[in-house]
Amino acid sequence: MLRLPILEWIKTYNQSKLSDDAVAAVIVTIMLIPQSLAYAMLAGLPPEVGLYASILPLFAYALFGSSMTLAVGPVAVVSLMTAAAVSQVATQGSPEYLGAAILLGLLSGVILMGLGFARAGFLANLLSHPVISGFISASAVLIAFSQLKHILGVPVHGHDMPSILHDLATHLDDTNLPTLIIGVLSITFLFWVRSGLKPLLMKTGMPSGIAGTVTKAGPVMAVIVSTAVVSLFALNQSGVSIVGVIPEGLPVPTFPDLDLTLAKELLPAAFLISIVGFVESVSVGHTLAARRRERIQPNQELIGLGAANIASGLGGGFPVTGGFSRSVVNFDAGARTPLAGVMTAVMIALTALFLTPLFEYLPKAVLAATVIVAVLSLVDLKAIHRVWVFSKPDFWAMATTILVVLGIGVEAGIIAGILVSISFLLAKIARPHFAVIGQIPGTQHFRNVDRHDVLKSEKVLAVRLDEMLYFLNGHTFEDAVNEVLNTNKNLTDLVLLCNAINEIDASGLEVLESINERLNSQGIKFHLSEVKGPVMDRLDRVGFKTHLTGQIFLSHYEAMCTLDPDCERNGKIQSAGA
Repeated sequence: MLRLPILEWIKTYNQSKLSDDAVAAVIVTIMLIPQSLAYAMLAGLPPEVGLYASILPLFAYALFGSSMTLAVGPVAVVSLMTAAAVSQVATQGSPEYLGAAILLGLLSGVILMGLGFARAGFLANLLSHPVISGFISASAVLIAFSQLKHILGVPVHGHDMPSILHDLATHLDDTNLPTLIIGVLSITFLFWVRSGLKPLLMKTGMPSGIAGTVTKAGPVMAVIVSTAVVSLFALNQSGVSIVGVIPEGLPVPTFPDLDLTLAKELLPAAFLISIVGFVESVSVGHTLAARRRERIQPNQELIGLGAANIASGLGGGFPVTGGFSRSVVNFDAGARTPLAGVMTAVMIALTALFLTPLFEYLPKAVLAATVIVAVLSLVDLKAIHRVWVFSKPDFWAMATTILVVLGIGVEAGIIAGILVSISFLLAKIARPHFAVIGQIPGTQHFRNVDRHDVLKSEKVLAVRLDEMLYFLNGHTFEDAVNEVLNTNKNLTDLVLLCNAINEIDASGLEVLESINERLNSQGIKFHLSEVKGPVMDRLDRVGFKTHLTGQIFLSHYEAMCTLDPDCERNGKIQSAGA
């Protein structure tokens, strides 16, 4: 059943929330206008398409999204993925390129909506945090380098680091000096605004809130000043590339001509864009919701983002998602509900209707500077070191993602990261941790004999498997059991502690039956302890207990004391509190 979260929060909407949403909308609009133009350029699209992608999606998300403060629109990583995908099927600057980008947004929306109705929010787990962190960091570096062509005023093609660096080196001598000066000054100014403007304004006596708002308007200040300078001195005649004439007005929402062949070519990229956008959006949404003790619902987010992308496609835009920096600004500015996004969309629409002539002399170098400063904050070098220290498999998945993104491209990078993560997971399951265990003196707890000083029974061997028992690891487990049997010749019983076994498949069942038969042939009884309910239910359905030579115990301590009654008298195993 289709759910509309707006029907829930609108019931408690009041004047106070309206005021907070309006203030947040103004601040986000100031930030979003230059970002929308810049991210459209990053996607290889006309600047106005960025404005179109920032209007209808916000209305759609307000109806279907579950986050109160998520700000939906064009974002850097998805824009880069859009450029990489669409450039494979059309020439940048052609009508076919724009049509393919619009179709990509529609496909992404349909995929997200379908996953939402299928309640497939769990698919986000395909992207581990190290993979998505490495992907975002590598993409940020790739985006920054891709924008250097606008800073230098030279032609650069390609969507991977080797081709970008090759083109930059080839055309370095063609650098346009006025463009370079504008670009470098813009980057320097925007970095300074982020860290230095607010403290400076507060020293003059300006309140912190107003100083913060002015700081967030830094990109707009750069746009206004640079546009005025280029127009005043006619720098476009000196080779400074400008945005040019932006059509006034809004596109009429239409359903584009559906090219099934083109749709099939774009489908894999649309799926990856959908998953990446969903993961980024949900991560931001969860973080912000927790700060206000609110909740977001992943499956509803799929529907909300799907509706936003369909709306973007119908409105002449390209794929969108919830942006990190934009959402944080929206939250910090005091937004209380998605109506703040609707107000932002209205102001963006007014900009597209009446203010686009003001952007004609806007230098592309300034938009590139906006992108560079925004994406470099996404590079997390500390995360790379932290993952290296904590988990080598996760590090190699992250490193693979980074290297492939930079060396081949964004799509290949994220696929490689997923495959490496899954490979390490399968390897971990295939080589489960197996331990012979003994009792911690004076307790009812049992631990690995190789890690702790424990008490063991001479005739009852206790072992533990710390993994689900699957076809991937069944024979490895059986071999481990046989090996410990060969080194313990006086056994009467073997107990498998099952508290870490969450699942047993058919192959695992066969392994248990095989171990039971082998032990029986040697005169050793096979027992289980602390079997979890769902696992026991499955064993009961196939009558496993009728063939088991031993017993199934509720607790491992009970098993050891039952099977070796002399344990407490001879001190080999002590009871709790002894």
